[in-house]
Amino acid sequence: MKKSLYSLFLLVALAGCYPGPRGELVGVQPREDWIQVNPYGMNYIHYGSFTMGPSDQDVPYALNTKAKTVTLPAFYIDIHEISNNEYRQFVEYVRDSLMRDQLAQNDNEYYFYAEDEYGRELDRFIDKGYVLNWEEEIDWEDEDIFDLLYDEFYLQGNDRFYNRRQLDSRKLVYRYWWIDFEGAARKDGKDEEYGEVNSLNQLHSVRGHSDRSQFVIEETIPIYPDTLVWVHDFTYSFNEPLTSQYFWHPAYDDYPVVGITWGQATAFNAWRTQILNEWKQHNGESFVQRFRLPSEAEWEFAARGGLELSPFPWGGPYVRNIEGCPLANFKPMRGDYVEDAGCYTVPIESYSANDYGLFQMAGNVSEWTNTAYDESVYDFTHDMSPEYQYHAKADDAPSLKRKVVRGGSWKDIGYYIQTGTRSYEYQDTAKSYIGFRCVMSYLGRGKNVDPEDFNAN
Repeated sequence: MKKSLYSLFLLVALAGCYPGPRGELVGVQPREDWIQVNPYGMNYIHYGSFTMGPSDQDVPYALNTKAKTVTLPAFYIDIHEISNNEYRQFVEYVRDSLMRDQLAQNDNEYYFYAEDEYGRELDRFIDKGYVLNWEEEIDWEDEDIFDLLYDEFYLQGNDRFYNRRQLDSRKLVYRYWWIDFEGAARKDGKDEEYGEVNSLNQLHSVRGHSDRSQFVIEETIPIYPDTLVWVHDFTYSFNEPLTSQYFWHPAYDDYPVVGITWGQATAFNAWRTQILNEWKQHNGESFVQRFRLPSEAEWEFAARGGLELSPFPWGGPYVRNIEGCPLANFKPMRGDYVEDAGCYTVPIESYSANDYGLFQMAGNVSEWTNTAYDESVYDFTHDMSPEYQYHAKADDAPSLKRKVVRGGSWKDIGYYIQTGTRSYEYQDTAKSYIGFRCVMSYLGRGKNVDPEDFNAN
C-alpha cells in the first residue's frame, strides 16, 4: 500500500515538472489520466465469448433456431429499462430548448449568449449563431413572453379540453446528427475532383477534397410517446385509463416507458450522449463513447448473465422459483396475467436481477435493439461483434427497417422471455409492450479487476 502511494506521488511530481522529450520518443505529453467509471445507472459487462442462439424449443416455422459462438468487447448497459421519468427528462429538455430558441429568435437577449466561451462575438446569421442560455429562467410573468410561448407551444381553441392549459406535444421535435461511417466505408460518397471517398482521412478532413457533409446525417423526429398504443394494440379491450395516465402521472414514474419507436429510442441516445459530453467539455474532460441501442448479440450476452446455454436470465429451465413464485412479468398461464403479481407492466426494478445485476432482461417489456432482423443473420454476420444494422440508404433495403426486439413482455408466454428467442417490429412502430435500455462501449481492453468488483464504481 505504501509503495503504491509513493509511486502515485512520484508520477504526480514528475508530471508537474515534465522537462520535455529530450530527443526521445515519448509520445505527446502531458496527457489526461483516463480512468473510466461506470456511467450512472449502468453496469459493466466484461468482454467474452458465448454461444448465441436459442437454448430450448422453437415455435413452428420460425426458421431461426441456429446457434453461433461469438465474441464481444466490453461494454456498459443500463441496469433497468428506461423509465417514464427518465424519458420525461428528455421530453422536457426538448420542450425547454425549443422555447428558449423561440425567445432567442425574437431577439430576447436573456435567452441566448452572444459570445462563445472565449469571449468572441458570434455571427448570428451563421447557423443561428447563438448558444441557448440555460441559466436564465423563463419569465412567465412577462406578458410578452407568456403570450409568445403560449401561442406557439400550447393547444389552442377547440383543441383544448375543459379550457386547460396543455402543451401541444406535436411541437416537440428533436433534431440531431450522426456520422454514416458505414456509408463512407462502402464508398457511397463522391468527391467532385477525386471521385469516390476512399479513406477516413478524407471523411474527417474539413477542408479536404471530400465533401464530408454527405456523411453527416441530420435527423428530425417527434419525440413524445404514442400514448394511444394502449388502445390500438388491443381490440375489444378497455385500456383508456393507461392511455390518459401512464406516461405523465407520478404513479408510473418508475415504470418502463412504452409507445416509443426505434427512431425515438435512437434520438434519446443521441440526446443522452450530448448532455453528458457537454458537461464533460465544460469541466475540461475527454468525451466518452456515445450511448446507443445494444446490438442483438450484446443484449443476449448481457441477458444471460454469464450462464452459458441457459434458457432464462436466472438459469432454467423453470419460470418459477422453489416457492412457486414467477421470476418475471409475463403471461404464465393462458389469459391469467396476474399469476406473476403484475397485470400490465411493473416497476423497472421488480423481481430479481441476473448475475450481471440487470433487472427485467426477461419480461415486463420487450426491448429494441439496433440490429435489423433477418432469419439467416447468424449465417453471414461476423463472429466478432456481429451486427446487421441501419444505414443512411435504408430506403434501398426495406428489410433493414425490421428491428430485432428481445426479452418478451408482460403480454407474452414463457417462450418469448427466453434469452435466445428472436422477434421483430418495424422501426416506425410504437407498442404498449416495447421499451428499451441503452449501452455504451468500454474504452480499452477491459477492467483488469476481480469480476466481483466490475460494478463497484
